[in-house]
Amino acid sequence: MTRVLIAGTGFAGQGHAQAFRAAGAEIVGMVGRTPHVVAEVAEKLGIPHAGTDWQAALEQCRPDIVSIATPGGAHYEPIKQAIAAGCHVFCDKPMTDSAETAAELYELAQRRGVKTAYAASFRYAPGVLHARKLVAEGAIGAPTEVECISHFNLEREIPFGWSHRKEAGGGRLNNNFTHTLSIVASVIGERILAMSGEGRDDLGRAPIVEGVHNFATRRAFIPEDLNGPTLEWGESNVEWSYTVLAQIESALAERPVSVLFKHGGLVPRFHEDHIVFYGSEGAIYVKGHYGTGPLYLHDRKTGWQERPLPGEIAAMVPQVQGETEQCWHYLAREFVRDIRGEAVAPYPTFAEGSQYQQIIELIRRNANWTQLAQPATPSRAA
Repeated sequence: MTRVLIAGTGFAGQGHAQAFRAAGAEIVGMVGRTPHVVAEVAEKLGIPHAGTDWQAALEQCRPDIVSIATPGGAHYEPIKQAIAAGCHVFCDKPMTDSAETAAELYELAQRRGVKTAYAASFRYAPGVLHARKLVAEGAIGAPTEVECISHFNLEREIPFGWSHRKEAGGGRLNNNFTHTLSIVASVIGERILAMSGEGRDDLGRAPIVEGVHNFATRRAFIPEDLNGPTLEWGESNVEWSYTVLAQIESALAERPVSVLFKHGGLVPRFHEDHIVFYGSEGAIYVKGHYGTGPLYLHDRKTGWQERPLPGEIAAMVPQVQGETEQCWHYLAREFVRDIRGEAVAPYPTFAEGSQYQQIIELIRRNANWTQLAQPATPSRAA
């Protein structure tokens, strides 16, 4: 049986463990930062090895696969050690906290001959799989443009943590854009030709609160008194909103497809978040920031019509609770099958993870502006 070692004890670590177990793998160990936390989680999930020393766990558990489910700033060393040990690597996004280290890990994995999976995994949402099928069948003709719009209205008082710091793998580009870029690439084409954009820190700071171990429950730790004299604050150094333009090559179009990615992490939505694929003969609208809602197809004769999920796609979707969990299960299943020598469709790997990290760094430079000469202020007659 395929043996898996998990790095991380929070929402992602527990989700990865359940996904690989559902794929028929054996979870042989879990590693975390805090001894009592990793012990409690491992016991709850029935995982035999629990510890805080990653290298020791690699040697004792001898896994075939390691699953990296910690924040992005903690990915580099564990992945490097796992590759050296000959393990296949399943890594949540972002791949690392920098383009340089992501490229290094991709090259190391290539040289060592291990397989990799990069979990920008919402490309496996049912609506996205449906859109991909329709586009491939020519339902919208030649793709021309795509728009991805989302507004999360996140609480500004969420406790300070990894999501607020670049060096820890935080920021909305690392944790939202990675998914939407992967979604669009899976439907339109994987070859990204050009990119331009900007990010903006609308937050500035967040309260420092002890005891937050699980990203999914961080809202429960928002302080009641934000003006308390003893409350400490941490500084954000990442973007909470971004606007990105891309050109992506499509085998179904003669010209590059234009893509708009617009995300506001701290602002409210008025209408629903959505992803729309436009083409020469029609359009596909999918509700939800990651395409998890109903799908509508537009053509010139009937206008917008909701389209039910095809049975063959519904049969492929893992029957588990939670959209994030469904997508982890899908990718883990493909990864395990590939490692076992079964035929699978292409899935995102460190090739994509490394490229996405390079794109994020380019966007963060905010160097895409052309400064305009300002007209002279006209003088006023006395």
